[in-house]
Amino acid sequence: MEHIDPAVMRRFDTRSSRPCEFCREFDPQFPNRRPLDQMVATTRKATASSHLTEDGYVRHRLLDLRRITSRAPANAA
Repeated sequence: MEHIDPAVMRRFDTRSSRPCEFCREFDPQFPNRRPLDQMVATTRKATASSHLTEDGYVRHRLLDLRRITSRAPANAA
């Protein structure tokens, strides 16, 4: 294990993580995700970059983009 960067090891330390509240609220498939894909670092806000895995990050960003594109334009009549 000494060959693994300590920063990488801390990124996957689930003792200091929690489920992403944003994804839990907006993703109907959230319970079906792998457990690590649901988790974000506790020291950060529930943002895409705080996810512990790349798949979690990508799914969070897709939800972000879907919400942005579904909003009505600010100058709509």
